[in-house]
Amino acid sequence: MNEIQFLTWVRGTGLNLALGLFLLGVFWRLIEIYTLGRKPDIAPARSVAGASGWHTVVRRSVPPPGMVKTSPVSYIGGYIFHVGLMVVVFFFAPHIKLVNSLIGISWPGLPSQVIDAVAVVTLATMVVVLADRINKPVKRYLSTAGDYFAWMLTFLPVLTGYLAVKHMVLPYTTMLALHILCVELLLIALPFTKLIHVFTLIPSRWYNGDISGKRGVSV
Repeated sequence: MNEIQFLTWVRGTGLNLALGLFLLGVFWRLIEIYTLGRKPDIAPARSVAGASGWHTVVRRSVPPPGMVKTSPVSYIGGYIFHVGLMVVVFFFAPHIKLVNSLIGISWPGLPSQVIDAVAVVTLATMVVVLADRINKPVKRYLSTAGDYFAWMLTFLPVLTGYLAVKHMVLPYTTMLALHILCVELLLIALPFTKLIHVFTLIPSRWYNGDISGKRGVSV
């Protein structure tokens, strides 16, 4: 298989397989989560239903007092690379064109110079966060192989995408094919790793806040 055939496969059959497994995997995981048996809560509610849930979503999206100073890499680095990933994924013009070709939805993108800068900052921040995880004994002890695997799955699409745009390391066609392949591996693995928090983060925070609020517990 030459580089053109490789690119053709990842843009066609490979992408279709990855999207299919991604959608099926996410659907299955969400069904598993939302069909878990829960006993009816018969205790009288102590607050307005749902109010504490949204309050918890907002409050837990902001670092607790003093934690930025205690663990700056975790909080500042975490926010930077998550926002950076969002910008690169959703505001890079070729990505928008791909979404438009798949589902017919489009929106304005950002200039390529902005995307390049955000990609570099995102990559650098992810490396710093990884180094902090490895160098801090407690974080290293709590980390699993799945954590490092998820980091790699997230890092490689950004790296290969940047290298492809800049025509670095490998010929453009080959690097573009590797970038698409890395994205497909991310899509396939996402439902079955901790990366599923893309879909569960806000609902889980809302649920915990809502159920705790009904019981009069501050979270």
